[in-house]
Amino acid sequence: MSGVPASAAGGTGAKPAPGGKLGAAVNQAGLWNIANILTMMRLLLVPGFVMLLIQDGGFDPVWRAWAWAAFAVAMITDVFDGHLARTYNLVTDFGKIADPIADKAIMGAALLCLSVLGDLPWWVTGVILFRELGITLMRFWVIRHGIIPASRGGKLKTLAQGVAVGMYVLALTGPLATLRFWVMAVAVLLTVLTGLDYVRQAVMLRRQGLAEECAVAESAR
Repeated sequence: MSGVPASAAGGTGAKPAPGGKLGAAVNQAGLWNIANILTMMRLLLVPGFVMLLIQDGGFDPVWRAWAWAAFAVAMITDVFDGHLARTYNLVTDFGKIADPIADKAIMGAALLCLSVLGDLPWWVTGVILFRELGITLMRFWVIRHGIIPASRGGKLKTLAQGVAVGMYVLALTGPLATLRFWVMAVAVLLTVLTGLDYVRQAVMLRRQGLAEECAVAESAR
């Protein structure tokens, strides 16, 4: 996740502004850094993953295993690009935009393909995608008042979704097929609960921001 804020990454590279005054600008890493490369690789994996998953009608266990490998690589790069960005201050405008797109692209592609193949109920795909899109729009709705940080529940939700979808990508049978059902049930439950918590945080943040704006306006009179 190379789109983390520079402050979170520990950047302190302020430059003097024109006129000799110290500006608030922070040095940004170049576009071609390892965090962004991992993000771009994750984006490129999406069409390859889809092709592997639907190969031979989408029911060949070998092709499904290859698709799972591509999905696993995408999930792993999602973890590492964020770690690298935070550790080495590899923050770019490209990363801020591309990273969440890559995250949602691979997960959305997997969910849609699995539902098209009949492996996953459409309502599950609908609930997860609606939540992800809704929370993204909500973040933009309150962004001028502040940023809603990722919670532990949100991170656990992402892990549960990744494990559950990965199990559905594989052609599992017997007890493992039953297990993946329950893992997906946990993922859906976390998706809903964390979504409601984000809504609560967004409403509180917006109210607080509007109250502060009103207070400033009153004091300026």
